[in-house]
Parts: sequence; C-alpha cells; structure tokens
Amino acid sequence: MSVTYTAVLPIPEATVFYVADLLADVRVTKGTRWRALSCLEQAVLALRWFLDATRVEQLALDNTIGLTTAYDALHEVIDTLALQAPSLHNALLAAKAAGHEHVSIDGTLIYTDRVREPGPTLDNKGKPVDLWWSGKHRHHGGNVQVITAPDGWPLWTSPVAPGRTHDVTALRAHPEMTPALSAWTGEDRGLLGDLGYEGESDLITVPIKKSADGVLSEQQRQANKTHNGTRAVAERGNALLKGFKALRRVSLCPWRIGAIVAAALVLLHHRHRRTT
Repeated sequence: MSVTYTAVLPIPEATVFYVADLLADVRVTKGTRWRALSCLEQAVLALRWFLDATRVEQLALDNTIGLTTAYDALHEVIDTLALQAPSLHNALLAAKAAGHEHVSIDGTLIYTDRVREPGPTLDNKGKPVDLWWSGKHRHHGGNVQVITAPDGWPLWTSPVAPGRTHDVTALRAHPEMTPALSAWTGEDRGLLGDLGYEGESDLITVPIKKSADGVLSEQQRQANKTHNGTRAVAERGNALLKGFKALRRVSLCPWRIGAIVAAALVLLHHRHRRTT
C-alpha cells in the first residue's frame, strides 16, 4: 500500500518558473507539440533531483511516466540550464567590472558510483586503474575546476575531467582556461591557487613549497599564512555548489558531471540573484 505525502522544495518560486520558461523556449525551438509533462512539472521533477537527489525511479513513479521519459526530462533540463552558464571569458570580465582584485581556482571531486573504465596506468598487479578513480580522495569521481570571487562565490565551473586527473593537468586540459586566466592576471589582479597548481606558478600564485631538506624562513612562512588564509575562502564555492545534494554523488554517466555542475551554478546564481 502506498502513502501519499506533501513536500516543499527549498527554492524560490521564481527560480522554478525561470526553469519552466527556459523549457518552454526549448519546446518552441524544437517544435514540440505534446509532452507527458508540462514545463512546470518537468522543472519541478528536475529540481527535486538537484535539491534532494531524489531517485529517478521515484520521480517517474510520482509523475506517472516511464523511467526512460523521466531520464529524458531530467537530461533536457540539465542541458538547458548548462547552456545558460557563463563562459570563463565572460565570468572574468564580470569579475573585473565588479572590481575584484583577485579570483581563486580550486578543483573539486564530484563523487560518482563505481565506474569500470580502464585508465592509462596500472596497479601493482598489472591491472588498469579505473579512469575515474581518484587516488587522492580514494573514491570514484570527476574533477571540476571552480573559479571563485574573493569571498568564495562561484563564478565559473569547467567541463569534467576523470577523477584520476590532477588539478594542474585538468587546467591544462581545458583549452579556454590558460588564455583566459593569462588575460586576467596582471599587476593589479591576481589568481590564487593551492600547491596542486605548482606547475603553473607563472600564472597562479601558490604557496612557497619547502624543499625536502630545507626550512622556510619566517618571512616565507608568514607569506604562506597570508596566502592560505586568503585562498581558503575559495572552498566556500565548492560547498555552495554541493548544497545541491545531487552533486554529492552523481549516479548518471560521469561524463555528464560538467553539465550538471554548470546547471547547478546557473540555479545558484538565479536563486541568490548574484553572478559576481
């Protein structure tokens, strides 16, 4: 016997209608005549997934639609929202217009279910290590680079790279990042990162690394303390994005993580009426 109950989504009604309006435009563009769900119903379905990580099987049951239809509806919302995300160039232009003296870069791992996709390296038994396995986090997931304002507000998110990818490698893997960040960095504007970006220290200001047999001077330690205190606020951006429960563990194809995070960024910006 089933039990019916009432639930409330913790998101402004205006954001729900914003998503529904975007879907209406998509349907006009595609020339869609009929759908199992209205634009508003489809928006609510997707927002339940983003906010509460509701299982797609449950979403299909609640809307009396097939499982495939529910997945199609969810993916359409993800793609529609992701298209609204700013490019890195535009995000940095907005940060410049807002008067930010620096932005920060940080990588975050979006957890996934186990993915058996062979990577280029072998374990101690000679077997390929899973492409999406992060040795640092000891978990499967996707690496997403996040650019944040000085107070940690997320401005831009990158496409996904497999979890085994180090932050500096992920940065280099995205063609638009290095040119855009190089154009941003100047005498009056900085780009802060942690030691994961040590290989790009000409572009990114990172802490001073102590050599294996060396000792940092008092001045160097103080510089690191100041840098780490300023840069650590960037962790807030990752936390804000993962306020959407769906981003804490993605059960969809891991290659979809980039679009999912970009969609969450758009929702976050609209929800708080802030982009910079």
